[in-house]
Amino acid sequence: MIRKENTQITGKSAEANADTSSAAFNFPPGLAKPAPRALHAAGYTRLDQLATVTETELLALHGVDPKAIRILRAALHATGTSFAGSEAD
Repeated sequence: MIRKENTQITGKSAEANADTSSAAFNFPPGLAKPAPRALHAAGYTRLDQLATVTETELLALHGVDPKAIRILRAALHATGTSFAGSEAD
């Protein structure tokens, strides 16, 4: 009996899946997988880049939901910055 490898079943290797993780793009842990994928597709690969966009702009991306915004907002706050158009405390 021939056993198929996981890469044949899913069509993706584990390395390809790892490339879209939050850690691979310097985003905080706790984000659901669609959020870092959406951010990467929009050209954002680092947390500090998000200080140049508004929450509304990010929410318009398919895959970024209010929970992702809360997590990203807290991570930005921890670095002393915030989304564009909002005040860092």
